Amino acid sequence: MTKIRFQNTRTRRKDAFSPIDPSDVRMYVCGPTVYDRAHLGNARPVVVFDVLFRLLRHVYGADHVTYVRNFTDVDDKINTRAAETGRPIRDITDETIQWYLDDMGALGALTPTHMPRATEYIPQMIAMIETLIERGHAYEAEGHVLFDVTSDGNYGSLARRSLDDMKAGARVEVAPYKRDPMDFVLWKPSTGDQPGWDSPWGHGRPGWHIECSAMAFDLLGESFDIHGGGNDLTFPHHENECAQSRCAHPEGGFANVWLHNEMLQVEGRKMSKSLGNFFTVRDLLDQGIPGEVIRFVFLGTHYSKPMDWTARKAVDAEATLRKWRKMTDGVAAGNVAPAVLDALGDDLNTPGAMAELHRLAAGGNAADLKASAGLLGILDETLGEWAAAPDAGDAVAARIEELLAARTQARSDRDFARADALRDGFAAAGVVVKDTPEGPVWDLGPKFDLSKLEGL
Repeated sequence: MTKIRFQNTRTRRKDAFSPIDPSDVRMYVCGPTVYDRAHLGNARPVVVFDVLFRLLRHVYGADHVTYVRNFTDVDDKINTRAAETGRPIRDITDETIQWYLDDMGALGALTPTHMPRATEYIPQMIAMIETLIERGHAYEAEGHVLFDVTSDGNYGSLARRSLDDMKAGARVEVAPYKRDPMDFVLWKPSTGDQPGWDSPWGHGRPGWHIECSAMAFDLLGESFDIHGGGNDLTFPHHENECAQSRCAHPEGGFANVWLHNEMLQVEGRKMSKSLGNFFTVRDLLDQGIPGEVIRFVFLGTHYSKPMDWTARKAVDAEATLRKWRKMTDGVAAGNVAPAVLDALGDDLNTPGAMAELHRLAAGGNAADLKASAGLLGILDETLGEWAAAPDAGDAVAARIEELLAARTQARSDRDFARADALRDGFAAAGVVVKDTPEGPVWDLGPKFDLSKLEGL
């Protein structure tokens, strides 16, 4: 059996993976808050933990892995979106969940075993909160229920932070009803225009953290194997999950292994609306970038490292995938290469696995290339329709070179209006052009849009 080792956030070391029950390997991954389209950064944990899901299914058997990824469909951001649009909350969350499933499906993500919605687990959340109160770990104050962090001697152990350090670094307004500045909300009151449910503490709604603990307990039990998510969730979300879960169910260990993926950058910079480099998965798909290409780019960086999305990487990924698809067309899948399994077993080393795919392709081993790529979720026949179209990379390059030649001619003819129009057109289309002594050179920027070149 393939040996698997993970860099465990909980232990801060690379541990050998030994599931609690090899006949039911259990994994929980924090899913999206559903009020808008998923941006590119939201897609990274989906691809990371989809590869892990595939690896576990390959090693332990498809029927012996349970994967839970939730939807947060009760949240103040959703309430705000409903107020802004005048639409019912359920309409917004239903629509956004379907968008998410469509977009992640386009990236080749398998459907998790369970995809619970927070609003379907309110009774379980209330029951867990009642248990925490009974055991002295939570208290009611002014219609709120709060977790008492001082009641948990291990609070801060996941993030490696002490309570004193957390209080010193806190930049939040402390509500007067809190016993300790770090106490967090388990339940809060709802006004008439906010979603709410009846509870022993009045009409209200759950805090953010309690939902994952309640759903994980209901679907996976008091102890399970792996908990995943972005590293921005380590504190406070995952820390608070750990605290309330171990205090409500001290007989269990909650999650044995914690895996956190790093964040995404665009062209070397943090993705931000203020920088103009923020885009959704749907934006890229609508620009004609296939989901398989997006996935390929993601796999080239280890999940624990910041991933830099660039248009050049996407062009190169498309070219490689076209060659591999042509090579494996009509070929029956062979065996997954041992080196691919070894790489994935070594803390999900997707760059190492991808390097092995390149070696298989260079050696002409089409059958094993197809099987090995399939374990990574690429070269799947359900994702290959895009490859039947003409090579967009060649077409883009030809069009840009044609327009650059036209700009050079316009300058030669002293038709500066035409030259300036082409310059502005390149900028609008996201094509970065630099004039050098040897002639113009170009690259594709993060918001390249082929359609904006058509009218030039």
